[in-house]
Amino acid sequence: MTSTLLIVQFVLAVLIVIVVLLQKSSSMGLGAYSGSNESLFGAKGPANFLTKATMFLGLIFVLNTLFLGYTYNQERNKSAIDSVKQESLIPASPVTPAQSAPTAPVAPTTENKAPESK
Repeated sequence: MTSTLLIVQFVLAVLIVIVVLLQKSSSMGLGAYSGSNESLFGAKGPANFLTKATMFLGLIFVLNTLFLGYTYNQERNKSAIDSVKQESLIPASPVTPAQSAPTAPVAPTTENKAPESK
């Protein structure tokens, strides 16, 4: 999800740069190379349309930036170590003698009896 939002962020940045460069300025910027825009956008030219497009793209850019910051912050709180299963030789609770390792079985004892004489 964050990779998709990051790609959208780059696309928005490029679009904002293009729209700002197309706007009319004192030196005409790249708007001089766009041909006869007045017939396409109306009598006033592209100024009104490009201003609204800049504001819209800027708003989307800011909202996307805030959402990206929120999602990256949520991912930062998670650690790769949190998902590792830890197996330790040290027990979590103290071992009581009843829980200790089993002992070896004891062989039955035989008594040394003298053979019975008859």
